[in-house]
Amino acid sequence: MTFDLTILAPHIPFLVKGAVLTAEACVLALAGSLCIGTIVAALVTSASPVLSRIAYIYVDLFRNIPFIVQLFFFFYGLPEIGIYVNAFATGVIALSIAGGAFTSDVIRSGILSIDPGILEAAEVSGLSKPTIFRKIVMPIALRTSVRPLGSVFINLILTSSILSTITLNELTGSAKIVASDTFRPFEIYAVLLVAYASLTYLVSLAIGALHRYLNRDQTEAA
Repeated sequence: MTFDLTILAPHIPFLVKGAVLTAEACVLALAGSLCIGTIVAALVTSASPVLSRIAYIYVDLFRNIPFIVQLFFFFYGLPEIGIYVNAFATGVIALSIAGGAFTSDVIRSGILSIDPGILEAAEVSGLSKPTIFRKIVMPIALRTSVRPLGSVFINLILTSSILSTITLNELTGSAKIVASDTFRPFEIYAVLLVAYASLTYLVSLAIGALHRYLNRDQTEAA
């Protein structure tokens, strides 16, 4: 069998559309997981044992259930009780909730790594706890957590390929359709491998650049 990429030519617009759908889902899921993760991390590190316990249960629950099971529950299970959501929205919600569990752990580690002396100084200066959390704790925690948060984002990109199982024609779903139409799965999936590898590599480079930019003052001091 010869390796022939010319068979892809008629299907490029369809594959590009799938890639755009993947990008949209991942960007929205990243924003959702950041919001959820920040809230959960705040609850986990709060002084309230009840809120902290609820947050821990959420993290343990969604970190220990396969993503495909969560996805099927949202897409196939919820309609049984009258909750209907389209495939794209379901995918974004499922990725956000699952990603939020991992994001919260990263942000929580960033919060716990903050020098207690900084917080004590902020309290002595008369700042309220919400202000301290918003203007001091979160900026420092997010700055120190850029790299691990980047790993979570990359994992979201890779996990998004599972959305094809709920009839969403994102990049992987589009590739499956083209492979079945052309009967040339080798070429199609070879291109898919390169596409995902390239995408995650570019994201990794961007995260590295962002980390260096946010921590440039420490680098210059060193």
